[in-house]
Amino acid sequence: MPPLHDTPILGMVARPRVTTALEYGSDANPHGFWTEYPSGLIDVSRTAHLPRASGDAQVEAPPLTLALVDIPVDGDRTVRVKRDATAMVIIDMQNFFLHPDLRAHPTRLKCVDPLMKAVPALRDAGIKILWVNWGLTEHELETIPPSLVRGFMKNGRGGFGAEIPGGFGRLLMRDAKNSELYGPLQDEFLKGKAAGTDFWINKNRMSGLWGYQSSLDYFLQENGISTLLFAGVNADQCVGGTLVDAYFRGYDCILVEDATATTSPEGGFENVVYNAGNSYGFVTDTTRLVGLQ
Repeated sequence: MPPLHDTPILGMVARPRVTTALEYGSDANPHGFWTEYPSGLIDVSRTAHLPRASGDAQVEAPPLTLALVDIPVDGDRTVRVKRDATAMVIIDMQNFFLHPDLRAHPTRLKCVDPLMKAVPALRDAGIKILWVNWGLTEHELETIPPSLVRGFMKNGRGGFGAEIPGGFGRLLMRDAKNSELYGPLQDEFLKGKAAGTDFWINKNRMSGLWGYQSSLDYFLQENGISTLLFAGVNADQCVGGTLVDAYFRGYDCILVEDATATTSPEGGFENVVYNAGNSYGFVTDTTRLVGLQ
């Protein structure tokens, strides 16, 4: 006999669709509201409340407008977002983590081609592209916790701010070559920067949303962004840390699975994907993003 109070929580990807239209949150909530429909649509655009008598399975979602776009996600669902309130957050696709002269890890390089296809499609859909990267200042070298300092050293040598051989500059300092985006991604960013669609945002911790004064959080608030698509490396470190912080802050979170990777053992990546879809939000891939209208 199952426990009397064994209420199912999380496990969102495996759940069947709702049987009646539901609304979560409210206008009084600082994070607004979502609506979910038996069709499998989850509307996070915060643009249309359900009718007051909404316990009817026949309630249908409002028609799609030009201001909105539907993103297919895992679990036989579709997430409806507001274009100008949505951003793609691409984390740490930098030379330090990807360039073959600095390290060898093919899973991370596999993210490059999917991003090169998805980023232009997202721009065309009116979605901002945020390149969130390590970019330290001299002052920040003095304020990074010892745990992080130790983690980025090798056998007690090098670390943040140390000179990297081969003309790559100082490790993860702003404007150093090792801090630039890898290969074609740097040119793709510059193209978007010139068009006013792409933005470079520096971070100084694993999470781009660490603390209450991060550049990323300020940008999101100032631009009215509420929905975030996540990609980059490493999945279970900087990407996962930023995604979880975003979830805690009330942002809508969508992980782009094939544009995310890690150097950790296989279970590390699987755990991030599992939690992203079953706890923190949703999971999609670049194939579905390229098809957006």
